[in-house]
Amino acid sequence: MFEKLDMFRISAAMARHAGDRQALTAQNIANADTPGYRSARIASFSDSYRTSSEGVAQQRTRSTHLGGGAMSGGAVRSSIASTEESPNGNSVSIEEEMLQAAENQREHERALAIYRHGLTVLRSALGR
Repeated sequence: MFEKLDMFRISAAMARHAGDRQALTAQNIANADTPGYRSARIASFSDSYRTSSEGVAQQRTRSTHLGGGAMSGGAVRSSIASTEESPNGNSVSIEEEMLQAAENQREHERALAIYRHGLTVLRSALGR
């Protein structure tokens, strides 16, 4: 029932996106000492939502549907982050990754706050 309401669908997508960004940040930190590893980023939710809503086309949500492209399953990695490389070719900056992790946490908390607020509004409308 809730997945048909845009506010709940978008807040769930926002939380998934924050989780994907946090997983990539953790991967970057885990490979901080790997020679030649290039850190990566995922575009912010607003940027990825804006590009996905422009030029809306049919999407195939089931394998039995004809036409349309495959439905996107998650966030797309952006190009390699622009940080200075270490002598071994690694481009991970622990300080930047820590800042990114804090930003990811704030984005996730924001998505949960939107979801909770939507539930509060529904409960109020139902008289509970």
